[in-house]
Amino acid sequence: MINAKNLAVGAVAFAMMASSAMAEKVLRIQSVLPATADEVFMLNEFGKDVAALTGGSLTIEVLPAGAVVGPRDIMDAVDAGLVEGGFAWTHYWGGKHPAANLFGAPVAGAGVGLDNIAFLSWFQYGGGKELYDRLWEEMGVNVKGFMLQPVGPEALGWFPEPIKSMDDFRQMRFRAPPGMVGAAYADIGVPAVAMGGGDILPALEKGTIDAAEWCCPKPDSVFGFQKVLKHYYLQGLHQVVVNADMYVNGDFYDSLTDIEKKALEVAANASLSKSMSYRIYENGKALKDLTDNHGVILEDTPADYFTEYMAAAKKALEAAAAENEFFAEVWQSQKDFADIAVPFWAGAQASNAGLGKAHADSLK
Repeated sequence: MINAKNLAVGAVAFAMMASSAMAEKVLRIQSVLPATADEVFMLNEFGKDVAALTGGSLTIEVLPAGAVVGPRDIMDAVDAGLVEGGFAWTHYWGGKHPAANLFGAPVAGAGVGLDNIAFLSWFQYGGGKELYDRLWEEMGVNVKGFMLQPVGPEALGWFPEPIKSMDDFRQMRFRAPPGMVGAAYADIGVPAVAMGGGDILPALEKGTIDAAEWCCPKPDSVFGFQKVLKHYYLQGLHQVVVNADMYVNGDFYDSLTDIEKKALEVAANASLSKSMSYRIYENGKALKDLTDNHGVILEDTPADYFTEYMAAAKKALEAAAAENEFFAEVWQSQKDFADIAVPFWAGAQASNAGLGKAHADSLK
């Protein structure tokens, strides 16, 4: 006979089974970075939002670099299902498809004046998201991508002594990002070396490289570059925009409920805003600490850097567009967006920059 007590017991048992099943859905994300990296902090914040939005039915576990595969093998591992997710910068996969560079780090603002905020406008409302979703099929991988952490502009980098011109720069073995960004440095005669973030400080200490860039004051200081190099240049063109992404195995993504898929989307959109907000304040605090307490000297980037690097960037963009149809489509979308948005945004930002500089100068 079915009675209230039996129904109650059955309901509890069902709830326990459902809870157990829910708890088993874990998205493991292997990062290209060590667990201590500043970017991983925000990745964990994203994970907390996903867990909250799904009521715990989907949780995220962040694995450090090397936990399952090497950093350069993460995309292949996610594609094959060896790990459910990965975290890196999409330009790392420019060898699989050149258009990856336009989403991860469009060199020199895609040559059309895109900063990190204008890029997000293109991505969310100018057709960029639709092209981004096509990238994975074009690349030939079973992956669903989510853009999480926009950064920019990145610092030119760290040097052992001041550089007065590009001739000085060309004397330095320089850690530069992979892909089109690093290739543009090589094109203007800078001996560019690509390596992971965790390898930079040991390479500087051993003298394998002379100078380096990674990101911005906070992430750079976490890696400890200030222990070796003291001359820091904030103004660079190479990564005016750079975006860190999460890659989810397509079969794992398809197994999620509609609510869990929406939670990933909503948490990713929140991460775009939260990451920029977090970085402005954290970079400000880190820069003050570097200059006040670690003997770091802020330097002005040589004028000839901007002309030489921009020329190399535009040459690389034009060559890639001529060789690859999808690259050309993405770049044309960015150019069409920039023709409309950049005149307004650049004009507005000019007054903002002047306002900010006036306050900064008053602190000296």
